[in-house]
Amino acid sequence: MAVCVTLDLQVDPAKFDDFLAAVKGAAPDTRAYDGCQLFDIWIDQDKPGHVLFYEIWDSRQHQEKYIQWRTETGVMEALGSMLTAPPTILYYDKFDG
Repeated sequence: MAVCVTLDLQVDPAKFDDFLAAVKGAAPDTRAYDGCQLFDIWIDQDKPGHVLFYEIWDSRQHQEKYIQWRTETGVMEALGSMLTAPPTILYYDKFDG
């Protein structure tokens, strides 16, 4: 069953342009990663540095494997150094009501 994942990020406004450049460079590999159905980046209109990653994955396991890969390659550490707080990651199941 597909899963929706959100990552709520607060980026240091002084590092925001560098963060966006890094994410833009990494996004094609994310979108091509096994199990990724959708990877969108949303920027808050009212809060500088507030970013939301909106993702759809084949399963939570696919997304967790992806995060492990990004951690091993150093991308998570590089992006994390630009944040002012730890990310909030939430997993959602779709309700077909």
